[in-house]
Amino acid sequence: MASRKPVLTSKDYLNTSLRAYYLQNGFNYNSYQGTGYLFAILPALKKIFKNEPDKLKEIAGGNIEFYNTSPHMVPFITSLQLAMLDHGEDVEDARSIKMALMGPLAGIGDSLAQFGVAPLFSTIFAGLAMDGLSFAPMAFFITINVTLFIVKLLMGHLGYKLGTSVIATLSEKIGQISHAANIVGVTVISALAVSFVKAKIGIQYATTLAAGADTKEQVVSLQGILDKILPNMLPAVITIIVFVLVKKYKWSTYKLLALLFALGIVLSYFGILV
Repeated sequence: MASRKPVLTSKDYLNTSLRAYYLQNGFNYNSYQGTGYLFAILPALKKIFKNEPDKLKEIAGGNIEFYNTSPHMVPFITSLQLAMLDHGEDVEDARSIKMALMGPLAGIGDSLAQFGVAPLFSTIFAGLAMDGLSFAPMAFFITINVTLFIVKLLMGHLGYKLGTSVIATLSEKIGQISHAANIVGVTVISALAVSFVKAKIGIQYATTLAAGADTKEQVVSLQGILDKILPNMLPAVITIIVFVLVKKYKWSTYKLLALLFALGIVLSYFGILV
């Protein structure tokens, strides 16, 4: 239940949207956009939790986690999350909404930029360039960047409006919405795991089958047995192990990559994995 008196103003949300413009500057292969995301919202977090330094530290640490979505949609997400925190909603509920929006808005934002705005202006200014207008390439560069910059600002405003209206009308159901968002997130991650994690057990053994006076040898695949019990069991197990290493033991991406590479090479060499 919300209990905090809001302290953020429209200027704070605008400032966050402007800071989100530098999202990709902090890109790394450990947290992807996590560092840039925290950079965008940090001044607002400091204002919300001005008198709660321990909670500020906890929330800041939680927002430097892995994140990867369309940069053009990030102001929408930051404004929505900040509006929830500013109105006293549960930190985990706000985080769940943030993580649930990552995938869907990545598709919307990338489609808008790469298959909407970019082709439109490319067609216009390519035609002008072919007519001999020398300013066309620079005009294309300026126009597309200004357009996407405006989109970022509009997304930030929309996220703020939606966040405050949702809190006002659905404050009792935020927990349920968060739970539903978690279910969607787990479903998507599970589908990605079985689609992209490729691992099969290569162990086989021969068994003799007797049919009356005749006998014949049959090769039995351990992978085939596992597939009959639960298809894609091994990718699911690997994903769970990686999750535990990250969540419980705080392993970095680099340590995980080193472990998976080493296990993959060794187990493949001995024929355990194929």
